[in-house]
Amino acid sequence: MSLRENGEKTSLSCNRCSAAWEKNGTTFCWSDPEAKLKAPGYCPSDREATMIEKSFHAYTGNDEDARLARVAAVVEGLCYQSMPGSDAVNARWTRVEDTIALIKLMGWKKIGIATCIGLLEESNRLCDILNAQGLEPFSVCCKAGRIDKLELGLTEENKVRPGTFEPACNPIAQAKMLNQVGTDMNLIVGLCVGHDMLFSKYSEAPASTLVAKDRVTGHNPVAVLYGQSFYYKRLQKQPVMPEARGENVAQR
Repeated sequence: MSLRENGEKTSLSCNRCSAAWEKNGTTFCWSDPEAKLKAPGYCPSDREATMIEKSFHAYTGNDEDARLARVAAVVEGLCYQSMPGSDAVNARWTRVEDTIALIKLMGWKKIGIATCIGLLEESNRLCDILNAQGLEPFSVCCKAGRIDKLELGLTEENKVRPGTFEPACNPIAQAKMLNQVGTDMNLIVGLCVGHDMLFSKYSEAPASTLVAKDRVTGHNPVAVLYGQSFYYKRLQKQPVMPEARGENVAQR
């Protein structure tokens, strides 16, 4: 019986195992069952064993989900190379190479790119790479259709540059246009938070994020997590205030 079924509060806190990894060089879920390590109280491995096993069963069939899961595991292994004379391994592929390997092993050909208008150059370079790899890229910009943001019920104050024409992003249209093409897989290149969710929701092809938008860190959001002891410590001390500029449109 899970804690949920028992009426108790369910805690999913696998992040706490970062301390276990630092201390032991492993965690319960990475340890050989023969070692018979004891799972910490917050670990879902035993508590949610039935759900985990049922979910894993989906990977053992012959449908696209199962094939994708197996190919993804193969690509994970291909990403690393052994170091001669050592048990250490080094990563040898970038995210772009990982993605291309997955595409080729899945037998996909038509690749959609949902691009932010601020990353058109990067998307163009990506198309060059995909073409060179024998693939067929199709790209759609977030601002296609140039519909004014004011049509969303926003005010001039909500714009990046008030008083100027500023088109709204249209991720649903991006997804639907790529659906019409019949892409085998879609890549998100720098869509805004929220817009990426809508794109993924309406994309008929499996979607993966190649570039996660972060305007401050050069699209490297994990930099904030590495800088918690100094530069980004404010995130632990100061609330993020999204209503600081303009009215609260989320409650409309």
